[in-house]
Amino acid sequence: MKKLILLVLVSVMFSCKNTAQNTELKTIQDNIKNAKPVEVPIENGMAKAYFASGCFWCVEAIYESVKGVEESISGYAGGHTKNPTYEASNTGRTGHAEAVEIIYNPEIVSFDTLVDVYFASQNPTQVNGQGPDNGSQYRSIILYQNEAQKKIIESKKADLASKLNRIVAAEVYPFQKFWVAEDYHQNYEKLHPENRYIQGVSIPRLKRFQAKMPEILKKNH
Repeated sequence: MKKLILLVLVSVMFSCKNTAQNTELKTIQDNIKNAKPVEVPIENGMAKAYFASGCFWCVEAIYESVKGVEESISGYAGGHTKNPTYEASNTGRTGHAEAVEIIYNPEIVSFDTLVDVYFASQNPTQVNGQGPDNGSQYRSIILYQNEAQKKIIESKKADLASKLNRIVAAEVYPFQKFWVAEDYHQNYEKLHPENRYIQGVSIPRLKRFQAKMPEILKKNH
């Protein structure tokens, strides 16, 4: 009986500890959502935008196929820890999602269009993931740098929800900081076309997007 009571007490204490940790993490994330956005200045005519939508290998390749996008960089955003790593973000405890930094020419492609690309290249109703990738590290987030961008995002999100008659899963965050991912993640689809994940998930996702918006693609795509 004493052993049983001890086991119950340990179980209750462990449950309480997890509940407290989850509550603390939620409070931290709520504070991030309510923070003042950081605006990234245009440099040499190039602007930057930040999106999270499942595996960054997939999203990086999608945006690099768009006219006006000079580069897409894989990394992490939306969380509360400094210097996140791939291993740490995969625990779901950093708050970060796999994200991309889009470096683009606003004279060729607008932020408005980049948001259209975002919604057209994913399952907008899937919560905490895309396709076979599940977990908060794969959740959909759009990060805005000013009120104008926020209005564009929220308007398009509301229009899509109305059209689908379903809740759109994308979270809307003020941009704070982008952490560049490890070197081996960069240009992964381009450098590893034979990879089974790239063949089975990434390339099909890219082709589905390209079929939806062929008018904005670079000529070599």
